[in-house]
Amino acid sequence: MTDALLVDRTDAVVTLTLNRPEAMNSFTVDLKEALRDTLAQLESDRSCRAIVLAGAGGNFCGGQDLKEHATLLAAGSTDLNTVQVHYNPIAQRLSSMPKPVVAAVRGMAAGAGASLSLLADFRIGGPKTSFLMAFANVGLAGDSGISWSLPRIVGHARAVELLLLARPVKAEEASRIGMLTELLEDDEQVLPRAQELAARLAAGPTIAYGAIKRELSIGDAGTLSDALAAEAQAQAICGATADHQAAVNAFLNKQKPEYLGR
Repeated sequence: MTDALLVDRTDAVVTLTLNRPEAMNSFTVDLKEALRDTLAQLESDRSCRAIVLAGAGGNFCGGQDLKEHATLLAAGSTDLNTVQVHYNPIAQRLSSMPKPVVAAVRGMAAGAGASLSLLADFRIGGPKTSFLMAFANVGLAGDSGISWSLPRIVGHARAVELLLLARPVKAEEASRIGMLTELLEDDEQVLPRAQELAARLAAGPTIAYGAIKRELSIGDAGTLSDALAAEAQAQAICGATADHQAAVNAFLNKQKPEYLGR
């Protein structure tokens, strides 16, 4: 495992830290491959029931490492296959992860860093948090799911503005327009709060959480019939879980349920 991605387990919570603080945790091939492959492993890891995505130092992620990118361009590589090989799989894993994902967005989240943070289920920020859809600034279109996630969060018109003008969205505005789930008063508390929220979610009905995420992904883009079919399938799965039975028994006995994620 590369040092560019730190993996820390605390009970059922796994914290993934992008660890290139000297370069704003920007994505090299090494880091992209590590994040892609680790997310793939965590998807089927039943001992992991919630994920925190964070950046080392004072920033979340500066997006693509342009120094490495410039080297590749100088070598004659103009095919941006990293989108298909790296960013698309990472975005797909984050979006469809069958367990909650919390992004601790301290400092700047730019380019692909902003894109991937917006695919988390929850985003926690502080006073210095800011988002920058920086793609147009380097003559590129958006990637890593930004054309899907951003309009769903802020609306189509504002998404056009933020992508074409590539202006920073600071913490208070990000909170107001829904890019942040929670805005804290202290940057130092961003990661602890994200981990606290993840721990709460990790103690919940994991299968139901995954089913709810699938329902929303279908219902948000499909017809009512699509949504009803997805809900029927989800309830059939969840209704057969030990967690559902435990919750019903706890309700009948006026107790707090203990969920085991199965």
